[in-house]
Amino acid sequence: MAKTVKKRTGKKREPDAAKPRRKPGPAGKTKKRKRAAAVPHVPHVPPLAIGPGSAVLDRLFAVVQSRRDADPAISHSARLLARGPAKVAQKFGEEAVECLIEAVAGNRDAMVGESADVLYHLIVLWVAAGVTPDEVWAELKRREGISGIAEKAARARALPVAFGLETTKIP
Repeated sequence: MAKTVKKRTGKKREPDAAKPRRKPGPAGKTKKRKRAAAVPHVPHVPPLAIGPGSAVLDRLFAVVQSRRDADPAISHSARLLARGPAKVAQKFGEEAVECLIEAVAGNRDAMVGESADVLYHLIVLWVAAGVTPDEVWAELKRREGISGIAEKAARARALPVAFGLETTKIP
């Protein structure tokens, strides 16, 4: 029993037995025809480049911020924010530890899920503390291209000065 096939025109037709839909390959197997890829080449983006990846975090921030005054009985974000910054920070810390545990255990999939939890709770913490993603993105952009060793050394020199000490060693 032959199936009817729909052409691009929308009309039905009987399949053409003389025209195979696939080209025969070795040992009588069939191969799919390859089409030229119409996808343009996307250049490699450095990991700290602020681009489309930050957009999802910006949207999540907007959602959490919009839930600030929502009913804690229906919004997890509102419930967390109602408990205050200290509890939000505690919850963020718990999620960070869970992420670390999965990383050390080598549970890649669980680590991905815990990482999402960490980012969510970090954003809730930003909302609780009045920090915006733009401030964080600007700080990351400022640090981009600076060696982590040099950046930490600059902070170590600034700390004693902030406390009025005349040494570069931290007591």
